[in-house]
Amino acid sequence: MKPAVYIETSVISYLTALPSRDLIVAAHQRLTNDWWQIKRKDFSLFASQLVTLEAGRGDAGAAARRLNALKDIELLETSSEAEKIAHELLSQKILPKKAADDALHIGIATVNGMNYILTWNFKHIAKAETREGVEEICRRNGYQPPIICTPEELLGE
Repeated sequence: MKPAVYIETSVISYLTALPSRDLIVAAHQRLTNDWWQIKRKDFSLFASQLVTLEAGRGDAGAAARRLNALKDIELLETSSEAEKIAHELLSQKILPKKAADDALHIGIATVNGMNYILTWNFKHIAKAETREGVEEICRRNGYQPPIICTPEELLGE
């Protein structure tokens, strides 16, 4: 059985965006494309309605590219358990109130047994300072926390 990966919206955005002139963003785009081309076949990919909602926002052409990239990815359901974890992440101030969608991404991935959350969101999701709190809340609710990482970390050798 392949490890399960929850694809968060930032990954789809980097995958489908026009090449950036910003060196860091361009490197993230390249790493995302490398992972998508080389490694995604080694994993079972999942997203959620929240990802499709976020991907559909903004410029119509960019949104169409993002939604097209998601078309063959299985969507996970949002459940009351996922919402409970998200609520706890916010109420315990692990994530700020303005990061409600990011907390829900974590909740959805957790209750659906994802091995990984793949993200470039360093502001709220892939943040070393919050990792311990995220893991504690997942475990307190009876779930194994997913490993939160970037495509670069999941590229392997």
